[in-house]
Amino acid sequence: MRKGVKGAVIAGVCVTVLGGAGYGAYNVLSALAGEEGTTGAATVKSGPPDRDEVGKATAAFFAAWEKGDAATAASYTNYPDRARQLLTAFAEDAHIGKVRITPGKAGGRTVPYTVRATVSYGGAAKPITYRSKVTVVRGETSHRALVDWQPAVVHPRLRNGDTLVTGESAAPPIEAVDRDGGVLTREKYPSLGPLLDDLRKRYGGRAGGRAGVELAVRHGGGVNADGTGEADTPLLTLVKGRPGKLRTTLSASAQAAAETAVGRYGNSSVVAVKPSTGEILAVANNRVDGFDAALLGERAPGSTMKIISAATLIDNGLTTANGKAPCPPAAVWQSQTFQNLTGLAPNEDATLSESFARSCNTAFVKFADEVKADSLTKEAEERFGIGKTWQIGVASFDGSVPATGGPDTAAALIGQGQVQMSPLDMASVTATAKTGAFRQPVLVPLSLDKREPARARGLSPSTVAQLRAMMNRTATSGTAARTMAGLSGSVGAKTGSAEADGQARSDSWFTGYRDDVAAAAMVQDGGHGVDAAGPIVASVLRNAG
Repeated sequence: MRKGVKGAVIAGVCVTVLGGAGYGAYNVLSALAGEEGTTGAATVKSGPPDRDEVGKATAAFFAAWEKGDAATAASYTNYPDRARQLLTAFAEDAHIGKVRITPGKAGGRTVPYTVRATVSYGGAAKPITYRSKVTVVRGETSHRALVDWQPAVVHPRLRNGDTLVTGESAAPPIEAVDRDGGVLTREKYPSLGPLLDDLRKRYGGRAGGRAGVELAVRHGGGVNADGTGEADTPLLTLVKGRPGKLRTTLSASAQAAAETAVGRYGNSSVVAVKPSTGEILAVANNRVDGFDAALLGERAPGSTMKIISAATLIDNGLTTANGKAPCPPAAVWQSQTFQNLTGLAPNEDATLSESFARSCNTAFVKFADEVKADSLTKEAEERFGIGKTWQIGVASFDGSVPATGGPDTAAALIGQGQVQMSPLDMASVTATAKTGAFRQPVLVPLSLDKREPARARGLSPSTVAQLRAMMNRTATSGTAARTMAGLSGSVGAKTGSAEADGQARSDSWFTGYRDDVAAAAMVQDGGHGVDAAGPIVASVLRNAG
């Protein structure tokens, strides 16, 4: 929206005192004097609200909301100040009126409902219908049955810090097309929704379109990795603008394969790139929170990091693919003991190639004594472009391999500790290992806005040959063999799993290439690399051509 559109922002800071402040004084007096001014102590209810209380609380809240009485509606919630702000914005900033709310059948303390209303602005008006739900809780200080306030009560697309606005769109609409001119829509490719919003915000003006009038979610939950705010999410178009055409590097076939693949696993993300050019072919996420973890995720990559670690060992003369890299059952570094995956047989005579293909953690940890604190960092930055400022066309997290000491030196070699990556980063690492050249990933042609790409010197022919041989061995007879089975052409892969605080299982990681397509996937709480991320990558590689 333009500056003329007022937007009330709902603070994301938690309020520590629950329970309808508007009722606090009333309850104290009632407890002392009794209801209706009579003497004696009033009964103070406790425990979850019963069905009758749920019905009365929601009916009162809905009735006030329908009337546009934000203050009264908010008084029936446990966060009245925050509720009043958003309910006021609903009517005044979003210009939504003629509200009719139809409750559904309650399920315990939760009541689903349908909102039917009209959005009116500048002489244009359109109906809007959507569903949401509300839960009733007991106020901690008032002891009354109150609506548990969440922004999603007003609209299911709202999160903390968001508001609703109606007016001239912040940017003209775009018609994003793939590398072959096919139109990319959120209806056909659902996980592209946030990406298309970001592209519109950045390139709507450059693409030659004309702004329209719309109802949108104005996000207030922070800024992107490149310092820009999150793009508005359109909900309803009142007056159509004229879209400008924006060409991307995406491939419709690769995107379709990626969407289908992540759809099989919750909290999953995948990115596919073209190693010969750095062009991004597909970006897909399957997450309830809507976060674009494929491009912006910051997670420990587990053993997929061993691609960079192996290159570090080779480039620093510590070993070669056919050189020694013993795989003991355990390895101790500065009082921290590292183990291998359950069932991995030790081999004191293993080569780097074998330890890489079998994903032996202890083989890499044993080199911690010989690896300088900044060696892994330099390899990641100077050879693979990790940690540089990437200009892909939208916001991205470009990886982090900090120079550390202590136990983190050993942990970093196996993709734990302070190492952080996104699927985009690991897809790029794999592309560099495949070709030897770092080509910064791009989603929008650099020429459109004269962006300067990040640069790195890449790998020597000898290191590339060794990495490709080790990744091919992993894909054909190592930990990735079953997952990559049936894929023809030039193939390579690396499995990974990464422990994460607060999770029962590790994050599942997998990265691989087939001819001129490289892909990487991450599934939070997904287990081993072959359990979830592996099938996603294999499916993309199989169908991306």
